Amino acid sequence: MEIKKTKIVDCKAKTNYQLWIKFADGLEGEVDLSSLVGKGVFKAWESKEFFDSVHVDPVSETVSWGEDIDLDPYVLREDIKKTA
Repeated sequence: MEIKKTKIVDCKAKTNYQLWIKFADGLEGEVDLSSLVGKGVFKAWESKEFFDSVHVDPVSETVSWGEDIDLDPYVLREDIKKTA
C-alpha cells in the first residue's frame, strides 16, 4: 500500500541541515535540506533552534516545522532511495 510506504514515523534534525527520516515500512536515511535554507518560508531555518524543532505531524504524517512548513513525503522517500 503506497500510503503506508510514505508515512513518516520518526525524524531527527542533524548537523548542517541534514534530516534523518524513518518511514513506516522501515526505510530510513538522511536527506540534505541545506539548499533550501534562506529561501521563502525556509528562511525560518536560519534559526538552528527552529530547524531542530522538526517533528512528525500526526495528521499529514510527514515532517513539519511549526504550522507553515512541511515537506512532501514522496519526494523525501525518493531522495533517500537515491542515496541508499
